[in-house]
Amino acid sequence: MDAEKPSSWWEHFPHDADMGIRGIGHSKVEAFEQAALALTAITINPDTIHPNLKRTFSCEAPDDELLFVDWLNALVCEMDTDKMVFTRFHVMINDHHLEGTAWGEPIHRHRHEPAVEVKGATYTELSVRQLPNGSWLAQCVVDV
Repeated sequence: MDAEKPSSWWEHFPHDADMGIRGIGHSKVEAFEQAALALTAITINPDTIHPNLKRTFSCEAPDDELLFVDWLNALVCEMDTDKMVFTRFHVMINDHHLEGTAWGEPIHRHRHEPAVEVKGATYTELSVRQLPNGSWLAQCVVDV
C-alpha cells in the first residue's frame, strides 16, 4: 500500500461509457463505506454536502458481492426517489445482512452542481475481497 494514502479511501476507474467505483479499507465495512462515497463523488463533490439528514438501509443477499450491489442500489434508489445526496456512511455486516446509515441532504442543484446521474450498480468488474496486505476491496462498475 502506498505510504501516502490513508488507511481507507475510494477511487474511480474508467470503464467504457460507465464508471468504476472502488472502496478500500481495513475491513469489509470500511470498503463498503468508501465505495458509497465514491458513488456520491461520481455525481457531485462530497465536500459540498451537509450531513443534516439520516437515512437507514437494510440489505440481505447470499454473498458479499451481491450484498455490495444491493447496498449501492439502495443508495441510488434513495438518491433518485427522494433527490438526496450523501457524504457520510456507517455500515454493519453480519453474515450477509447489512444495516447501513447514510447522512446527507436534499440535492441543491446550484450549490452541488451535479455532473451525471447514476442509474445503478452492475455486476461488471464486481469484486469484494481481502487483499494480500490484509485490507479489503469492494468495487464494481456503475451505469451512468
